[in-house]
Amino acid sequence: MFKKILIANRGEIALRVICACKELGVRTVAIYSEADRNSLPVRFADEAICIGPPQLALSYLNIPAVISAAEIANVDAIHPGYGLLSENANFAEVCETSGIKFIGPQPEVMRLKEKARAAMKQAGVPILPGSEGIIASDGEAIEWARQVGFPVIVKASAGGGGRGMRIVRNEEELPALFKVAQAEAASAFGNGDLYMEKYVEHPRHIEFQVLADEHGNVVSLGERECSIQRRHQKLLEESPSTQVTPELRDHIGGILCKSLAAIGYTNAGTIEFLMDQDRRLHFIEMNTRIQVEHPVTEMVTDVDLVKSQIMIAAGAKMNEVLLGPIVHRGHSIECRINAEHPEKFTPSAGKITAFHPPGGTGVRVDTAAYAEGVIPPYYDSLIAKLIVRAKDRNEAVSRMARALEMFIVEGIYTTIPLHRKILADADFRAGKIDTGFIERFLAKNGKPASV
Repeated sequence: MFKKILIANRGEIALRVICACKELGVRTVAIYSEADRNSLPVRFADEAICIGPPQLALSYLNIPAVISAAEIANVDAIHPGYGLLSENANFAEVCETSGIKFIGPQPEVMRLKEKARAAMKQAGVPILPGSEGIIASDGEAIEWARQVGFPVIVKASAGGGGRGMRIVRNEEELPALFKVAQAEAASAFGNGDLYMEKYVEHPRHIEFQVLADEHGNVVSLGERECSIQRRHQKLLEESPSTQVTPELRDHIGGILCKSLAAIGYTNAGTIEFLMDQDRRLHFIEMNTRIQVEHPVTEMVTDVDLVKSQIMIAAGAKMNEVLLGPIVHRGHSIECRINAEHPEKFTPSAGKITAFHPPGGTGVRVDTAAYAEGVIPPYYDSLIAKLIVRAKDRNEAVSRMARALEMFIVEGIYTTIPLHRKILADADFRAGKIDTGFIERFLAKNGKPASV
């Protein structure tokens, strides 16, 4: 096992990794910008190093600064969390060159997203038409879109979360939207590379969680339903999906394990699909990192995914990481609590004057927020993840509604009121959801779809 790990991230995921390391007996090093000097990751890590001013490009996306901190602290490994540098193959390569273990796939594997598409296609999984690699210019984008037909969607190759992503419905708007997506991706991930896919209207967004050790063993931990999205950013996730049967879960899981073993994939990964009206899954992409929504899988499988990542990176075999077969129990829901106005969706930075997370049976809160803590204006608006687990979906919905009612955050706006309305919506409770749910929900509640 590693002796010391640096966490190349901030906020709740940095604290989540620190918790996993403490349970494994591994010392931790937090890096922080000047804006995060008083953050909980800084408080609870064994060591903390300031790597620059608040701006992302000068701190958390500054690869030389992160590597310098790792070398100063003499760490064995770096955990990248999610977002930021987590899917940056160049960063993983620099870690490798510097003799520091990157807790994630090897850089050459991170660059093989197109190989993942080919492996899925060979295994008989329907594939959405997608570009063969990076689209270098808006002219090339137009040429590709003409071949597959509009609408299409442009996506950032170095990350997700809706950043660097735009739906393009006609040729006239493509050049402008391509440039906007490129700039947004470069700002969020330090890499403006884009690829394209055919866009499917109002599908369900289903993703499968996998773990792969460095000895050729791959396991699937089942699926997550991630269809509740606004502008391609997930707001609420659950597991299992009401539309995935045990037979389909086992079938897709088996295909994924075989395909990923064939391309030499290692560590945690998420394979994303769109499900059409006929319940057919279409592979769209693979994310080579831990996901924001990983807790819902942890809740229904009792597998600590972050500890699993660390153990796998340290060389453990799957039978040492998982002490038995994967068993799914109950239903789990996660609500992302963002520091945003619940109706206007504008960011809400500032000091938290009161903070009281809910508790009780089957309730978990992943957060780095606290009373008198300050939410800086420079970063992602996520401040907490509220997760519940119950015996079935109906009880999970009721438990989440209760937990949201008892979650107190004052001093800033949050999306808690929005989530309370979603949980009370008849269509949501009936499981009638797809990626167009929020657009319909806002229209039903008198809000324009563009909000």
